[in-house]
Amino acid sequence: METKPKFTPNPDLKLMDQVRQVLRYHHYAFNTEKTYCKWILRYIRYFGIQRHPRTRGAKEVETFLSHLATSQKVSAATQRQALNAVIFLYKQVLHIDINDKIAPIRAKRRPRLPVVMSVDETRTVLNRMQGPHLLMSELLYGAGLRLMECVRLRVNSIDFERGMIYVRFGKGGKDRGVPLPKSLAEKLNTQLEMVRRIHTADLAEGFGEAWLPEGFARKMGPGACDLGWQYLFPAKKRSVDPRSGLERRHHVLASGLQKAVRVAALRTGLTKRITSHTFRHSYATHLLDNGVNIRIVQELMGHADVKTTEIYTHVMQKNLAAVASPLDTLRNDDPT
Repeated sequence: METKPKFTPNPDLKLMDQVRQVLRYHHYAFNTEKTYCKWILRYIRYFGIQRHPRTRGAKEVETFLSHLATSQKVSAATQRQALNAVIFLYKQVLHIDINDKIAPIRAKRRPRLPVVMSVDETRTVLNRMQGPHLLMSELLYGAGLRLMECVRLRVNSIDFERGMIYVRFGKGGKDRGVPLPKSLAEKLNTQLEMVRRIHTADLAEGFGEAWLPEGFARKMGPGACDLGWQYLFPAKKRSVDPRSGLERRHHVLASGLQKAVRVAALRTGLTKRITSHTFRHSYATHLLDNGVNIRIVQELMGHADVKTTEIYTHVMQKNLAAVASPLDTLRNDDPT
């Protein structure tokens, strides 16, 4: 079978500019671009910038990754992230395949149980919040959204008629639908009216085009200015897109919501380490507590494997006292 030729970056560009060019050619997310560039630079600087990475190979990559595991004590996920970045440099930018030759010391994977709040604790934290951050946190808990899934919601993600929230381009680029909490309908309508006013003002000033993935952007054309594509939680000010150079209104920063959750948790006096992701953990656990089938929870959470969902069974409220001892069953069945 004929293989597709690899994209070759402009040789006149500096190495890191070549990396960015290839990443953008393959439509990698901007956050992934920043992360890969960070690890590639760290790899280059570890051995010194005097030598081009082309003069190094599998042995140097092994040394760098082993250093991360043994000296830096990074997690298995972090080491894997660094590996993916460096492999991308060699395979996609330099066209050198070294993947099968690498056998570094692996960072140990230590499974952790998720931190989960009780229903009362969840209510207490939410009661310490207000404004858009409260609504966003209620969506994290009420629909089990990931942080960036919530931040990136569009106006057309909300379907009041069907009572659904549609997550587009979630983790792994997958879409899914989750039930819309009925108690949030009025708040969401108010938020949509605010977005409508902001968008109308942007259009009047000659702006209003929303960022869309490249495939969508080509198909939509002027449709990118439609209200439906605007972010549900827009930033206060427009900003310049670092890739296209266009001025647009992006979504709010995720860090703002993270800080608001952290401050609210501190005000409650709870000693648990509560983050924005704790709402999602609590959502899944409370569904299982209420008897929802684990396969349904898996689908709502967007997990590819039910084993990922099963971790929440370890933190469920189990009524162990209600479990009948097999000895009692034996005695009850004994006719004598």
